[in-house]
Amino acid sequence: MNTKEKILIIGASGQIGVELTLALRNIYGPNNVIASDLREVNPLIKDGPSVLFDAMNKEMMHVHVIRHNITQIYVLAAMLSANGERHPNLAWNLNMQVLLNSLDIAKEEKIKKIFWPSSMAVFGPTSPKHKCPQQTIIEPSTVYGISKSAGELWCNYYFKNFGVDVRSVRYPGIISYKSAPGGGTTDYAVEIFHEAIENKKYESFLKPDAYLEMMYMPDAIRATVELMEAPAEKVKTHLSYNIGAVSFSPEEIAAEIKKSIPEFEISYKPDFRQNIADSWPRSIDDTQARVDWGWKHEYDLPKMTQDMLENIGKMHQ
Repeated sequence: MNTKEKILIIGASGQIGVELTLALRNIYGPNNVIASDLREVNPLIKDGPSVLFDAMNKEMMHVHVIRHNITQIYVLAAMLSANGERHPNLAWNLNMQVLLNSLDIAKEEKIKKIFWPSSMAVFGPTSPKHKCPQQTIIEPSTVYGISKSAGELWCNYYFKNFGVDVRSVRYPGIISYKSAPGGGTTDYAVEIFHEAIENKKYESFLKPDAYLEMMYMPDAIRATVELMEAPAEKVKTHLSYNIGAVSFSPEEIAAEIKKSIPEFEISYKPDFRQNIADSWPRSIDDTQARVDWGWKHEYDLPKMTQDMLENIGKMHQ
């Protein structure tokens, strides 16, 4: 167990934050990973230190970084795609200010490493739809995507000009059962499991054939940890790495669920989130991450579906 690091996770009560906190505490020890959020810390991560503060308040964040001798910061606080379209100014201010505060403090305090997640939302209608490459046209059509695209440029700027070792992946849609998703366009792929078990039916807000790149949470956490633990010379970009796992549609995930719950039925009522999905690639090319630091996913659609149904089934017993 590595106990030399002191890690601050900003946005620890979010969908990714909860499971990343648990994983990092397992690696570095519970007392060396501090969970922070604006709201009350999720019960699943109450077994270690936590602090409540607004990450848009730079002075308050700076105080906690100094007080806890922080050596790494994971910056997860953000407003996601669907919620961002409802509150565009708030989404931009939150997503940008938290990142810039973190980068500034990292520069001043010589923080060893920062993790900041980007997203496949950086891609837009003009990006390739199939096997979207690492370097391509980036013209996002959502505030969330715009903030992530700008954030990638800021990360690269702080690395090149100030030597801040900031690392990033472009997450696809993330599927998990431990904590709720946070208002994204890919949330259907979590909701569908709960509805299948509880009500045996689900109304999708995306069309039957709306293919999107997805990833099961254990793979997403492992990708994050592997990138952060990779030797500096293996990290070839400080913009953000494409990472992918499996591309599927609502129709396909429903068919997979029906193998275990034959009476399950899906219906479709696309809303504004379909337009967001239409602007994103249907699949991602993550060759650079696989070559540079050995990224490799473990969960395909059948394996993920089985694990989700088993674990959510236990929750509803």
